[in-house]
Amino acid sequence: MLPHDARAGHRVVVLVRREATGDAGAIYAVTVAAFARQGVSEPPAEAPLVDALRASKAWIPTLSLVAVDVDGDLIGHVVCSRGSVDAEPVLALGPLSVRPDWQRRGVGSALMHAVLGAADALGEPLVGLLGSTGYYPRFGFRPASDYQITSPQPQWEPHFQVRTLTAYQPGLRGRFAYSEPFDHV
Repeated sequence: MLPHDARAGHRVVVLVRREATGDAGAIYAVTVAAFARQGVSEPPAEAPLVDALRASKAWIPTLSLVAVDVDGDLIGHVVCSRGSVDAEPVLALGPLSVRPDWQRRGVGSALMHAVLGAADALGEPLVGLLGSTGYYPRFGFRPASDYQITSPQPQWEPHFQVRTLTAYQPGLRGRFAYSEPFDHV
């Protein structure tokens, strides 16, 4: 995959692949770096969340993707896990992490396109996430309320968004629920 490097004005070479055995430590490090807050020494909640998802029933190995550079260094990660809208299975996206020195170079976009394509190929109906209303709409995410889907927490509106996929049916509506590991974030 050749994402565009907006800083340098040229394309960079990035490979997006499934998470492999042995990637967990590098994924943890990338997630810590991506979500680190200045002046806070504790790891951000997103890093142990990935490990908790990996150990849960919500884990979908085919939807844990990493980005690696030409040297094989892991520079980004995205994961979709099992969520639900009422009793219907859907996907919950997050976290999406890109190493700070690779941010704003197209790595996050490459990961998003890859995970959404993989989710669609698996016949999933939709993906929900809590995230930036300035970033995620470029991938087709819209406020969940547009689809009569309510966010897990009312205060998350309008940042709780969904992206419908090919298998989506308009009758899919109700309250979105994340898997149990998200309860600890």
